[in-house]
Amino acid sequence: MNPAVLAWLLAQLGPTTDQNDLAARYARLTRAREVAREVLSERRANLLAEPLRLTVDGVVTIDQSNNLQGLERQLAALAETPAPDDPAAGESGIELVAAPLVQAHRTR
Repeated sequence: MNPAVLAWLLAQLGPTTDQNDLAARYARLTRAREVAREVLSERRANLLAEPLRLTVDGVVTIDQSNNLQGLERQLAALAETPAPDDPAAGESGIELVAAPLVQAHRTR
């Protein structure tokens, strides 16, 4: 993962995101956008695993629904945000390799 990819990921996910975790995910997923999508999806899943709203009458109210909506908006916007390792326009990101064909020898 090069410095431009790391900077983009930290801009998307926050400066306190574990850089070693990002590097491991990038090695596995090979695209910055997929790393960001995975991290944001995990954050969303963690919010959904707990109650979104907790109220203790007269003491405190904790409401995570705005955080959930923010993560969902960020996930949706991620598809339109250019990543530094995106293939250039007209490229598929797949490298084609030419190999010579060799005629097989038959034995009778």
